[in-house]
Amino acid sequence: MTTFVRRYEIDPSRPEGGVVRDLAVRALAPAAAWWCVLVGLGFLIVGPLDDLPAGDHVEGWFADRRTPALDTVTEWVGHLGATGVVICVTVLTVTVLWWRTRQWWFALVPALAVSLQSTLFVAASALVGRERPGVPQLDEAPPTSSFPSGHTGASTALWLTLMMLAQCIRHPVLRVAATVLCVLVPLLVGTSRIYRGMHCPADVALGLANGTVCMVLAWGYLRRSVPGRS
Repeated sequence: MTTFVRRYEIDPSRPEGGVVRDLAVRALAPAAAWWCVLVGLGFLIVGPLDDLPAGDHVEGWFADRRTPALDTVTEWVGHLGATGVVICVTVLTVTVLWWRTRQWWFALVPALAVSLQSTLFVAASALVGRERPGVPQLDEAPPTSSFPSGHTGASTALWLTLMMLAQCIRHPVLRVAATVLCVLVPLLVGTSRIYRGMHCPADVALGLANGTVCMVLAWGYLRRSVPGRS
């Protein structure tokens, strides 16, 4: 695990060729396979599992506990997974990472993670077409369907990538604090989406899974010379 996390520190060498091949074989092809699994789970939920009626109780529980203060807090938390915010933070991260390392192949990772997530989310959402929860919704519903949660997936792909980058922080307390923050953000975004009636728990769970898979694929897209790995 440590060699995977620090693979770009262990081997900072410029790729001599085969970047496109690595991208296709190590990121795009596995992402396509994962998309098939994601869509299959979506069809299972809206079909044989009858939209997971147990989730209605969770959505209702959150809706019954809405307050003006929580409405405001969850609105701002939800912005962390909004398209515009995710794009801006991703561009900023790529820019700073390239400036600090001068390694374009490494700086590409955050953009790749977010792009993969977005592509898989949009394609899966269009195909599955799950309805939004049956509780009052506090946000305007985007044109995509409920499955999976795009806000949750986008924030997961971005903030878990930031978590991986945070492991280079030398000060142990700062490193742990940054790691905890980066893990908490997607969880808070997902919870806010359920609270605001925009997604069911299964939508958020698969959004978390989608963002995590895309982050892992993006982080490992390029072959590196590290112990025990290609």
